[in-house]
Amino acid sequence: MLCVLGLLVAATAAAPAESASASPSPSAASSPYAFDPDARNVAGAASTAGAPVLAAGATYRDTIKPDSTLHYRVDLDATSSAYVSAVAVPKPGTKVAYGDKLEVSLQDRNGRECSSNQSEFGVSTDFPRPLAAYAYRTVGGPSSTCTGAGPYYVVVRRDGDSSSSPDPWGLELRHVSEPGLTKAGPTAPPESWPSASPAPGTGAPEQAQGGTGFYDAGPLGASGTYTAWIRPGQTLFYRVPVDWGQQLFGSVDLASAPGPLPSAGGRGGLGLVDGALAVSLFNPALGFVESANAPLYDGQQKTTSLDPLPPVAYQNRFSYRSGVRDMRFAGWYYVRVSLNPKVGSAYGDRPYGITLRLDVTGKPGAAPAYAGPPGPFTTQGGHPAAGGTGTPARSGGGDRAFDPGTRRLVGYAGIGAGTVLVLGLAGWTLAARRRAVRTR
Repeated sequence: MLCVLGLLVAATAAAPAESASASPSPSAASSPYAFDPDARNVAGAASTAGAPVLAAGATYRDTIKPDSTLHYRVDLDATSSAYVSAVAVPKPGTKVAYGDKLEVSLQDRNGRECSSNQSEFGVSTDFPRPLAAYAYRTVGGPSSTCTGAGPYYVVVRRDGDSSSSPDPWGLELRHVSEPGLTKAGPTAPPESWPSASPAPGTGAPEQAQGGTGFYDAGPLGASGTYTAWIRPGQTLFYRVPVDWGQQLFGSVDLASAPGPLPSAGGRGGLGLVDGALAVSLFNPALGFVESANAPLYDGQQKTTSLDPLPPVAYQNRFSYRSGVRDMRFAGWYYVRVSLNPKVGSAYGDRPYGITLRLDVTGKPGAAPAYAGPPGPFTTQGGHPAAGGTGTPARSGGGDRAFDPGTRRLVGYAGIGAGTVLVLGLAGWTLAARRRAVRTR
């Protein structure tokens, strides 16, 4: 029975590698987003009257229709910074357009904005994929608004394009809190930082298949080269630890189109795919940091890189520059990679290889003088979306072998093995008793 269990585990671990070499069906081109299974259902209100409360440290699920606004309430103290993120998830296969966007703002009782941010599809409007944005209230800065304790309102708006699908989008909402400081630190944001990216690694890459959401994002080491398969229309999520004082550099390579090609016209004769690969970076509060330039794909290998960002520092939050102010705390940063389905139309609907090259430079520095536990803003003990252990992905598909489906199968197999073992022991005991009776 133990041998059978081992075979089941081995077969399941090998399954992703086998499926990666097969041509996907059209229905498999887009993976469903992995919502947090512990998320609570909530219904946003049409106005601040009756807005439901989002508790700190909790995750919620809702839906939002085109050209609609939802309101939620958060109750804040006067000493902590607060962050509320929204992840919008269009249904796979629906149409999206340039004018579709998600906006999140945090407002006080007088309707004044503490902050607001938006996320949109931009030039890569060919396919739906998750959008994420966040709003926040920062304490300890020069702002004279949004500093007191009391109720604040989270406003989530979806702007729809007339040419896009009218289907509602799924929403995943998170409210996280950052403790204040026991003593004031520097408030001057950086003016310059190292901009020379490290040379690409030449060692053997590790296999690291990503997750399909922030919750199950594939954990990576601080630095390394990682390979994976991605299908046209699919989005993969990864997370990487970046500590205080460290700087993150990242790039993603899209491999050349695998043959045979669907046309005899050659790689250059099948047309160019604009915005073939969409790469974005998000911080530990699931706030958008920046995107890499989407490459123009002609069937030959292409690469795209994130612009150099400053080292993680508390005072980055006081910068007027987007991207810089979002590198404001340590923790798990997220890389989202999406492949345009037009690549499949032009060069074959099959998996394509990608290579992530990540470098986290600098020694970890001391954390700011927080007045309490840092919560998700640390590289130790997990990440804000799932509270995982932060174990880096290993080579040989080690992260694949223990995905949720595999764990369920192992569990079922373990239960079956245990049942057979118990029944076997019972039969052996009964037989022993009968032998004892015959002996007497």
